[in-house]
Amino acid sequence: MNRERAVFITSHAPTSRSIDHSSGITLNQIILTSILVASIFISLDTGAAPIIQPSAPGQSSKELSADQAIKIANTSYTAGDAQFMRDMIPHHQQALAMSRLAPSRTNSTAILDIAGRIEAAQGDEIAFMRQWLISRGESLSQSAGNHEHHTMRGMATPEQMEMLADASAMDFNRQFLTLMITHHEGALYMVEDLMEQPGAAYDPVLFEFTNDVTNDQSKEIERMHKVLLGLSDDPRARLAPGLDDAQEAIWNLRKVAVLAKPAGFYDPANPAELPPERFLYHDSNEKGADGKDRAHDMASTADSAPASLHHHVTAHNHEPAETDGNGDDTGLVQHSLSHKKSINAGAVTAGTSGDGDQDANKTELRSPLLSFSNTDIAFRDDIMVAGSYHGFNIYQLDENGVPKLMASVVCPGGQGDVSIVDHLLIMSVEETRGRVDCGLQGVQAEISEKRFRGLRIFDISQLTRPRQVGAVQTCRGSHTHSVVSGPDTQGNIIVYNSGISRVRDAEELPGCFDESPGDDRTALFRIDVIEIPMHKPAEARIIDSPAVFADPETGALGGLWRGGDHGEDTQETYRTDQCHDITVFPELNIAAGACSGNGILFDISDPRAPERIDAVEDTGFAYWHSATFNNEGTKVLFTDEWGGGTRPRCRAYDPLTWGADAIYDIVDNKLVFQSHFKMPAPQGETENCVAHNGSIIPVPGRDIFVQAWYQGGVSVVDFTDSANPVEIAYFDRGPIDADDLVTGGYWSTYWYQGKIYGTEIIRGIDVLALVPSEHLTDNEIAAAALADHGAVFNPQQQFPASWPVAPVVSMAYLDQLVRANPGQAQTLAPLYETLQLAEVLLEKDEQDTTIVSSLIDWAESPTLARADALRDSLYDLSKKLGVPAPTRLISQTAP
Repeated sequence: MNRERAVFITSHAPTSRSIDHSSGITLNQIILTSILVASIFISLDTGAAPIIQPSAPGQSSKELSADQAIKIANTSYTAGDAQFMRDMIPHHQQALAMSRLAPSRTNSTAILDIAGRIEAAQGDEIAFMRQWLISRGESLSQSAGNHEHHTMRGMATPEQMEMLADASAMDFNRQFLTLMITHHEGALYMVEDLMEQPGAAYDPVLFEFTNDVTNDQSKEIERMHKVLLGLSDDPRARLAPGLDDAQEAIWNLRKVAVLAKPAGFYDPANPAELPPERFLYHDSNEKGADGKDRAHDMASTADSAPASLHHHVTAHNHEPAETDGNGDDTGLVQHSLSHKKSINAGAVTAGTSGDGDQDANKTELRSPLLSFSNTDIAFRDDIMVAGSYHGFNIYQLDENGVPKLMASVVCPGGQGDVSIVDHLLIMSVEETRGRVDCGLQGVQAEISEKRFRGLRIFDISQLTRPRQVGAVQTCRGSHTHSVVSGPDTQGNIIVYNSGISRVRDAEELPGCFDESPGDDRTALFRIDVIEIPMHKPAEARIIDSPAVFADPETGALGGLWRGGDHGEDTQETYRTDQCHDITVFPELNIAAGACSGNGILFDISDPRAPERIDAVEDTGFAYWHSATFNNEGTKVLFTDEWGGGTRPRCRAYDPLTWGADAIYDIVDNKLVFQSHFKMPAPQGETENCVAHNGSIIPVPGRDIFVQAWYQGGVSVVDFTDSANPVEIAYFDRGPIDADDLVTGGYWSTYWYQGKIYGTEIIRGIDVLALVPSEHLTDNEIAAAALADHGAVFNPQQQFPASWPVAPVVSMAYLDQLVRANPGQAQTLAPLYETLQLAEVLLEKDEQDTTIVSSLIDWAESPTLARADALRDSLYDLSKKLGVPAPTRLISQTAP
């Protein structure tokens, strides 16, 4: 500043042409004055003022020269920057090593092109990184304490490199792509780790390099994944996208009905819930991935599918399979966008009134994410209720199990999970927009008595006129809930509430406290125990909030997993301060909790005071999401919602133990790990996919699970052998959109009275049925349809199925015996004939002592010595036909 002012003054000294001679001031005086002023400014600039660097407290400060000060202030890279470059060199070198294996092991043009690009690009980058380090006087070698190269992010182990070198042809192609994608992702993580360090990448050259790494390797990952998808022979891998006309793959299932979302539960201008920016291309020439003008076809679909697909694949336009259900209610709604005003699609009216609520006086573009999403389902008798972020829909099932819409209830607030107890419907509400009065305008104020987060209670005695009759506010809202018991003799229902959202302000709901060191009042690390008087639901209340994760020795609330990874090459697991789902099994007084960072087994002998009896971890689980018992309550299948359900986590290179199921046996009240299962079909980058909700299919003698995988479709899994689960049926559609990842697919798939019901988040509801196959016989499917669960199904509440005494149940057991022992088929053929004759007798209500004697003889035959369930069913059948059977201990063990 001083130098500039001195120059300014001298440069503006008056000239002889501007001197006011009348003032008496001479030119020499003016010049002398100017020189003196300039000298003063120059003297201030030439070092009279010291440059000080303070030292630590109590120590003397240092005086620096200008050169020293500049040197210190001009440090352009950090030790972390240099270490990043040193680490990235061997990381790139391994990529070169993998790429150089390709020419001698594959003739795939796609693989050779990828390997060639990697070798050229990363070879140049290695030279750049070396020069960067050398020019700054940094060592090229790793420090003594640094990790081995193969432990860096994404790097293949020596064993994996050896396997790759030994592979060839298609096996090499798959291994190469899988390892290289993981390797590239590791580089992206290394860049992220660097950017999180203070002061990192200030060097402009380094900063540009990290951007190049991120951009180039991200694009290469996309290219490699497309090639890897093309190597899969699973028909689900490359299905054409579309909202109503997506291509489909189906195996060992059939479609019974397809229901579109009811009016009022989707945006006609944006039924696919595409992101708002897609509607801003109205006046542009930008094209989508399919080459179409985005403004003309927002629900983009692929123009063509692969010419030759597996025989299970069908091109499909959502036409009803066997029935359209009920005319207008269940007929397919064609959500065409071509006639809509694309520029305004996705818009909502919003404004703010004095009390902080929204007014309908202003239009804004909003993201439709989850606004109208279908969620969970509950059943009672012939009633089905499908929850939604927007409210719920009530259906009545006809004689074929096809739902007919009875009423739609608009009551926004998400998440909308539902349960039914007698005439009461219980619904979870979590979002801050939820209102006590079910209003559509939301709540804008930070603190408001109008906000509702917790459990709503509705009276659905009149299906077409549901009424809200109770509400329980909770500190963290209600993400899910579990009906534990009741109504008891006093008419009380006990419900466990799981809230996973942020803790409310105590000013809005007294007693709510967030996490503070040493404050045990926090609403974290707890579940809520809620009592609902069935005949006075308005008096429902929280009766306890037990700290079920506490350390039993120290009493510390956070006594289980505290968050983070489990070591090298393991998952980042969320800390355990909440349960996402708690599934109760009242018959055995136990519950299984999928509790963010742990799988937990609870004792619920006293439903009001659950006690933790075991907890397990899984190094591949990111977020313990849901739990399902087998029919006997001797196994638990947990799911991992890696990515929160909104990310593509079933890509060809994603680990099969991440975002998967974990199956445990229960042995002496301990959870004993047996295996993982993950839907095996690779999915694309625009398909959110991870393990989600499902239920047991009650085939007697077997453990079979039907499960939703979001846009990964529906999978039916046999886990009778806990250590070796096997997929035995599936149904899948192509992605909702060709260009954007839209959160969609199946939220839940549940078995109820012989059918599979699935809520598609975006598209609607599907009804599916099993078909006979090598994995499941007609008799087994028929026996499952006869199973009795008590004419009720609530998510997170399991009652063991029981089967009537019927020949088809015995034949289901017999089918399993023959499947396990094919050599006995001829020996057992006469027993099939006897059971068929018994079926005729029962239909005619007749008796035949010869048939009864034959059944008893078979039950006591050495051939069935180890088939306890089959023998028991034969004794019961003989008794039903008129002859008392010997007293035996009933067993449901498979032959």
